[in-house]
Amino acid sequence: MSKRVYLFTEGNAGMRNLLGGKGAGLAEMTKIGLPIPNGFTISTEACTDYYEENKTISEDTQRQIYEAMSWLEERQGKKFGDTEDPLLVSVRSGARASMPGMMDTILNLGLNDVSVEGFARKTGNPRFAYDSYRRFIQMFSDVVMGMSKTFFDSILDGTRRAKGYVYDYELTAEDLKDIISRFKAVYAEKMGQEFPQDPREQLMAAIQAVFRSWDNPRANSYRRMYDIPYSWGTAVNVQAMVFGNKGDTSGTGVAFTRSPSTGAKGIFGEYLINAQGEDVVAGIRTPQPITKLQEDMPEVYKQFIDSAKILENHYRDMQDMEFTIEEGKLYFLQTRNGKRTAQAALQIACDLVDENMITPEEAVLRIEAQSLDQLLHPNFDVQALKNGRVIGQALPASPGAAAGRVYFDADDAIAARTEGQRVILVRQETSPEDIEGMHAAEGVLTMRGGMTSHAAVVARGMGTCCVSGCGDMTVNEAEKYFELGGVTVREGDYISLDGSTGKIYLGDIPTVEASITGNFERIMKWADSFRRLRVRTNADTPADAENAVNLGAEGIGLCRTEHMFFAPERIPKIRRMILSDTTEEREAALNELIPYQKGDFKGIYKAMQGMPVTIRFLDPPLHEFVPTTEEDMRELADDMNLTLADVRARCDALHEFNPMMGHRGCRLSVTYPEIARMQTRAVIEAAIEVNAECGYHIEPEIMVPLVGDKKELDVVKKVIDSTAEQVKAEKGSDLVYHVGTMIEIPRAALMADSIAESAEFFSFGTNDLTQMTFGFSRDDAGKFLQDYYKSKIYEADPFAHLDQNGVGQLIEMAAAKAKKVRPDIHMGICGEHGGDPASIEFCNRAGLSYVSCSPFRVPIARLAAAQAEIKLRREAKES
Repeated sequence: MSKRVYLFTEGNAGMRNLLGGKGAGLAEMTKIGLPIPNGFTISTEACTDYYEENKTISEDTQRQIYEAMSWLEERQGKKFGDTEDPLLVSVRSGARASMPGMMDTILNLGLNDVSVEGFARKTGNPRFAYDSYRRFIQMFSDVVMGMSKTFFDSILDGTRRAKGYVYDYELTAEDLKDIISRFKAVYAEKMGQEFPQDPREQLMAAIQAVFRSWDNPRANSYRRMYDIPYSWGTAVNVQAMVFGNKGDTSGTGVAFTRSPSTGAKGIFGEYLINAQGEDVVAGIRTPQPITKLQEDMPEVYKQFIDSAKILENHYRDMQDMEFTIEEGKLYFLQTRNGKRTAQAALQIACDLVDENMITPEEAVLRIEAQSLDQLLHPNFDVQALKNGRVIGQALPASPGAAAGRVYFDADDAIAARTEGQRVILVRQETSPEDIEGMHAAEGVLTMRGGMTSHAAVVARGMGTCCVSGCGDMTVNEAEKYFELGGVTVREGDYISLDGSTGKIYLGDIPTVEASITGNFERIMKWADSFRRLRVRTNADTPADAENAVNLGAEGIGLCRTEHMFFAPERIPKIRRMILSDTTEEREAALNELIPYQKGDFKGIYKAMQGMPVTIRFLDPPLHEFVPTTEEDMRELADDMNLTLADVRARCDALHEFNPMMGHRGCRLSVTYPEIARMQTRAVIEAAIEVNAECGYHIEPEIMVPLVGDKKELDVVKKVIDSTAEQVKAEKGSDLVYHVGTMIEIPRAALMADSIAESAEFFSFGTNDLTQMTFGFSRDDAGKFLQDYYKSKIYEADPFAHLDQNGVGQLIEMAAAKAKKVRPDIHMGICGEHGGDPASIEFCNRAGLSYVSCSPFRVPIARLAAAQAEIKLRREAKES
């Protein structure tokens, strides 16, 4: 018999993978003596069993669940299903990785038509009893049975309006009895059966629903965003209910031991009197700041503050805590390391080092590398902001600046973003179903909800600007407009949000690039001291190179020369070369490009201040450069003394059925060696001149793309070497240069030992290597990959996260083969994966020399490389 159920008294913080984050937290809090409602955890392994056994819970696991329920009954002194004094439980999800708002929860489970009456008599509070039952019916119908919330919201809202109430807590017991009756009628109508009255049936259905929620669309989307494996599964926590909706001495809230927005030290949170947990996070009512609890219940407040300090000291990190107060008694329902903005993460990590709670090494590990992207986003232009028209202000839920067109529906937001628009998603309040719309948006604005609402927590995790709880705003989602500050803003209109101040502006306010100092520099300095991998950048212009240097780049791993040919004064020359009939004509056209190419390379060399620069020779097929409009064709015909028909025919002749696997890369230089000669001259002359002008010792790295055979590289390398030696002789220079190749087709990986005899370095072009290995077009795969995610064939986009099993195996094999032939060979990657933390960790393990990524991802790569090396050293030490 495999153990699948663990009492809170049987677990600890180290069992996170088995018990999930919430279960491990509850077990650890139980262990250190904090006030926790009794309960048990159904492990992540049980979730895996559930899916392996055709979505059923095995009899053995069910037996263990009921044994744990018997233990809970004994501890609580109540019987589950009793009609006079029933034991009620909550059923909550708890994956090992925090997924706020993505999974499902059911509260007040165990009530039915009979026990609710006994519950009302026992508590002496009929209003509370019937409120708990109506909440249970609503949550069970939604989470377990998949009924739309709108069926129940319309009944609830209609009753409030009819009675002249503003809030749910104003509903009387009689009102609630009527609502329950109507809820059950809707349930029977929509489901074709009566609402379940057997508590054991309710319990098992709820547990299954939590397991199912691991595979719902919003959870799958969240996992892909944050690289959380499907195989991990979720645990389920069953816990005796404590009630925050018993009246004015009861309440519920969420709090952090430090600000999740700024990292400032001090308790930061909110609570609601006479409410249950979903009221806080759903934004149904705007909560009070946690400091007001000191006025309302000073003894409870003191106990809470003392316990919060214990938790932070115990975990040595900022804690995110959920709590309930039942008739003046405090209970903790959860603690976890809190989600935080990148700014807050840096502040907290540095403060904890200064407080001697953690080491610099631990501080580096605490920062989510991907989150640094938040710090590199633009802020509003200060002068433009002074002239901005403020139409409202609400809670600054997630910092940053965002401006875009207003959309009121997640799907509309996604569609607009796909068309290239900047989007602001405006909602009364967000829900988990909005996750992809929030991801598509520049910013989020909500009418309801506090600093710990769904919108706030999820936006902070994404690094998306968010302003929440704008109670002065009226949102009409059906007719797609909102009213605020005397202004009506309709779909498609521009607004701007300041997530740091909570201000809402009318119109599109321009932004400026972020500046990086202080804690960021401190963390980066620590990270650089721990990492082994070097971090280069992909840059095609001096401006890109300068940005990358400012962000800590240590060279250029990919300079794409084809991007230099599209300027208006250059494109006619490359077109003339392409359409020329003879080598002489092609050389004449190419010679006119040398000053441009050389000027570009000189600018890049100077920007990199003597650091390594890898220049990739012309890669795309020639048809990408030829004119497509009749006007451009006519202009080219006049320039070359050809007819329009001749130009059109020659352009058509360049068409390829599969150009990404056609006449491109090194194949162009095999056919037209004059292209390689021109580019070599520009590279070498630029380096010689910049070395003389600036006193650098640049050693250019010339990268030949798309090589699949040593002989292929040798043909091009011969052209490069002969040209380079000629230029050096002309200039009287002893310049050292290097020739290598981009490994981007599987055959190159297979032939790496042979190719390494001629190549001085390898750069893995993982975009094309992924494309070639999978047989997927990276331009078209998005059309069908969603089906692969749904079928669990793949869990992530292989163009975003390196496929370590397949493509990674080719990289490891190629690296090992190359090192046997050329032990000093340096190797890196320069595809989009160069800025992906998981891919960087793989590169570090594979023994590559560097990664190269876009300029604004350089800090992410630096931090991820440090984290990868720290983990590798720890693993080696432990083994």
